[in-house]
Amino acid sequence: MTEGASSMQKHILIVDDEEMIRDLLTSALQQENYICHQASDVDEAFKLLGDQSVDLVISDIMMPGRSGVELLRDIKKVDPDIAVLMITGLSDMNTAMECIHLGADDYITKPFGINRVILTVRNLIDRRNLAIERKQYQVSLEFKVMEQTEKIRKTMIDLTHAYDETLTALVKALDAREKEVGSHSERVMSYTTFIAKQLGIAGKDLDELAKGALLHDIGKIGISDNILLKPGKLDDNEWVEMRKHPQIGYAILSEISFLNMSAEIILSHHERYDGNGYPSKLKGAQIPIGARIFSLVDTLDAMTSDRPYRRALPLDAVSAEVAKCRGTQFDPELSDLFLSISRDQWEKCAGKRFM
Repeated sequence: MTEGASSMQKHILIVDDEEMIRDLLTSALQQENYICHQASDVDEAFKLLGDQSVDLVISDIMMPGRSGVELLRDIKKVDPDIAVLMITGLSDMNTAMECIHLGADDYITKPFGINRVILTVRNLIDRRNLAIERKQYQVSLEFKVMEQTEKIRKTMIDLTHAYDETLTALVKALDAREKEVGSHSERVMSYTTFIAKQLGIAGKDLDELAKGALLHDIGKIGISDNILLKPGKLDDNEWVEMRKHPQIGYAILSEISFLNMSAEIILSHHERYDGNGYPSKLKGAQIPIGARIFSLVDTLDAMTSDRPYRRALPLDAVSAEVAKCRGTQFDPELSDLFLSISRDQWEKCAGKRFM
């Protein structure tokens, strides 16, 4: 609450069946610049509360009809911020304690001194103002936290998009270096995520697997053009160098925390199910699932894409190759899944028609 709002006149409702007490309290409190309203019973009090917002209720406990305890209980249900001061006789202290338990802010006993009432009212109003200010500050703080959280979330999304765009641009440059037609790496990523989804892989695991497929040949940055772009067959020494690219790629990406899983796929993408791949001769389930998926879809893209030395092969040739190498080069269960996917599904995933 602002300073201006705190200094506004406060409204006090006095509830007592004795008119003399109501008038006495009203007179004393008006001199303290409070605006007072009177009610002779609980029903009249609630009627007034329906028309007028008040800051403090002063209520006798013992009244004909509904008691001050009932008034207190119902007020706190309607508006817990209203301060309540109960008036009780010396013989009814147990009820006064019950009122405190129900949410009364304080009580005074009859006969009371008017100065004591004024001091108590002032303290309760100040306490109420402080509680409201604290609540408003808390709401404001929560709103600011939500606002900052949303800004951070948006920034993280923007950073993720920037990462993805940077990685895609890098991969396109690599594909262009090798004279790839279209975007081999992006197609392989599309195929990989398609199969992964069939296996129920989702969320962060799917994202990291996709990045691993996209960046599978990042290690070729470290391979010289003389070897990478050689038009003829590589000799034994050149193959030794070429086969280092999974380890080079792993070394590049393993230091980047959000690409750790991707780096594992990159390191293993030339392993074979029968253990005759490289660089670590991993076998079967030792090979990360992403790398086992990649092995299949890389073959799909390689065989169905034009090469300098041959035209693209038909999809039937890919299916025959997968069936032939099931259990040796390729994971047998993944091979069966691969072969169950229709031509239309593969073509939709590739964004092109196969022969």
